[in-house]
Amino acid sequence: MTPRRPKSLKWRLVGHLAVMQAVMLVLLTAIILVVIGFMWRSGMLGDSYEGSTIDVLVGAVERDARGELTLRPTPELLRMRSEKPDLWFVVRDTQGHRLSEGTVPPEVAPIAVQLDHIEDALLRSPSGGPTDPAGVIRWVDTRAGRLQMLTPAKGRLSVRTVIAAIEPMLVNAALPIFGLMALATLLVTPFVVRRAMVGLGQAANDAERIDIDRSGVRLSLDKVPAEVVPFVNAVNHALDRLDKGYEGHKRFLADAAHELRTPIAILTTRIASLPAGPERTRLLEDTTRLTILTGQLLDLQRLDQREVSLAPVDLVAIAERIVLDIAPLAFAAGYEMTLEPEAEHVTVSGDETALDRALANLIQNAIDHGGRRGTIMIRVARAGWIEVCDEGDGIPRDEREQIFEPFYRLRHRSGHRPHQGRLPQDGVSVARLGRASRPTELNKAAYSHSKEGCLKLVTYHSAPEKRV
Repeated sequence: MTPRRPKSLKWRLVGHLAVMQAVMLVLLTAIILVVIGFMWRSGMLGDSYEGSTIDVLVGAVERDARGELTLRPTPELLRMRSEKPDLWFVVRDTQGHRLSEGTVPPEVAPIAVQLDHIEDALLRSPSGGPTDPAGVIRWVDTRAGRLQMLTPAKGRLSVRTVIAAIEPMLVNAALPIFGLMALATLLVTPFVVRRAMVGLGQAANDAERIDIDRSGVRLSLDKVPAEVVPFVNAVNHALDRLDKGYEGHKRFLADAAHELRTPIAILTTRIASLPAGPERTRLLEDTTRLTILTGQLLDLQRLDQREVSLAPVDLVAIAERIVLDIAPLAFAAGYEMTLEPEAEHVTVSGDETALDRALANLIQNAIDHGGRRGTIMIRVARAGWIEVCDEGDGIPRDEREQIFEPFYRLRHRSGHRPHQGRLPQDGVSVARLGRASRPTELNKAAYSHSKEGCLKLVTYHSAPEKRV
């Protein structure tokens, strides 16, 4: 099951804000309608709406089969007739069709016969006040066509009229405003989120720099949003605990290595005093491995506690010294040893102690896994690398990557003891010296043939550089 792709925070905010704006628009419209409906029901809007009768007639007027004007008994029309027993009106078209009901008031009757000459008008009675009109004349569009209506000028607003009045306002004003707000949200929110997340970007860069050999690196709180600060603090506290645990682990290994040096030295001395024989040789090989391992542990502690300073070292001198130290052990195990430098001196920039340890480890591996026969050859090249070859079975192709893992053992093969890889300890040590040696180069140089196995320790002639 593939993991779900994380959702973008800015687009989630944009979507939520747009939905919220739409909900607020709908709620605002509903509140306006409820308020108007309440005012209409309670009579707060009054009975002075001039177009009340006209609005009802527009919804009821139609034509019959002969083209005459007639009224359909709509609920609004029936309600108006029941509320106004003295209801009157005149409806006509330009073809002479006429529809009327009730008795036209005397003050309006003279006008009713002159409708051909009037477009729109608000009629007032001489005896009435300025706010008490007697009638209204208006041309309107209906399903029966364009008609002229003469009706009373008093009445209440209908719900349909209110909705019809609000609809243009929503379409022409509210919806464009909502559209502009949504567009502003779409354009501004990503920018705001991006600005707000600048601190998180810096924290992510800090996290990229966290590594096993870089203790003390913490995520920055600069410009981090307040909502994310608890998470960043939790990560920093977790890193504090990891650093303390790792430092304790390293101190334990260093202390253990220091404590083991004296017993191993005593053990080596006692074994050397035993009579010569295969068992004595094997015991010396084992104590040599222990000596190298404790030295590696001390090297790691030393390199972690200070800034490494590289210096010119002579690979030929290192090879000569290590071969002289280990040759007796190799001869006792049944090997011959040869040293083949391509030049009298090959100088590189590196840490002499770590290079000593790495080369000794390669030769010790050749002694352990060379089949106890043939020649172990150490070649020092002008290009700045040392190659150690034996006549053993070599490293199986499917295990060449794993041998650089700490304490990895090759799978048991007939006639050979399992191999414990110590190369990573050397590789890590030397890699921290600014490219004096790198585990990746050791890995690439490990190869196997039917009667030969070689490992190459690669160094560089580049100018010394400092790295923690």
